[in-house]
Amino acid sequence: MQTRQIDLNADVGESFGARRAGDDESIFRYVTSGNVACGVHAGDPNIIAATIKAALAHKVSVGAHPSYPDAGGFGRTSIEMAPAELENVILYQLGAVGAIARALGARVTHVKPHGALYNDAAKNAAIAAAVARAVGRYDRDLILVGLAGSVSLNAARAESLRTVAEAFCDRAYEADGTLRSRSHAGAVFEDPRSAAAQALEIALRDRVFARNGQSIEVQAQTLCIHGDSPNATEIACAVRDALVAAGVRIVPMTELA
Repeated sequence: MQTRQIDLNADVGESFGARRAGDDESIFRYVTSGNVACGVHAGDPNIIAATIKAALAHKVSVGAHPSYPDAGGFGRTSIEMAPAELENVILYQLGAVGAIARALGARVTHVKPHGALYNDAAKNAAIAAAVARAVGRYDRDLILVGLAGSVSLNAARAESLRTVAEAFCDRAYEADGTLRSRSHAGAVFEDPRSAAAQALEIALRDRVFARNGQSIEVQAQTLCIHGDSPNATEIACAVRDALVAAGVRIVPMTELA
């Protein structure tokens, strides 16, 4: 039987100035890929640099985590934009993280949209195409991360980009395969054991159980742990320990795309 392999990624660098969010140093001990906020929904030049330095120290792959221009809403508000405008907003963010990474001797390996942009790209073909075009215009060697089974991955492949399908071990799913809105109770798992159990279902059985108990097929190569959750480190530790104990090999997404 072939050994299962999966990447563990976390959204990181989401502090801003004196406002602190998450404990990146701790979570980097457990994940293999980090998605660095690009200074639009969160992050600033100094935080981007510090986050990339920490990723390098822990041998964590560096990715960019662009969003809609929505600092007030932490990138969780959908913003209607013309495709060309959206492409420019994404290019601006990739350039920011890419320049700092290059100066520090790091290489950006992947792009994962944040928040509302991620969710919109998962179901709206026009938005997905704009995201994929922006990534391709910036660097065709980048991996584009998208929700498993979504149109965002189709758009990336249409642009001849490498893709990695993502699932979430710390988020609840609806019966249609979408993530439960954060405006509803139970959208985010707070119990590390629940996150670990869902991670095992995804990694070993290619499925999750929706809120209504329905089994949904999910074929994913990377699992996300939200770095801004209050107990993100405990969740990351529980998830990694459970996967390793089950014989799953944890590898960076660069080995999977």
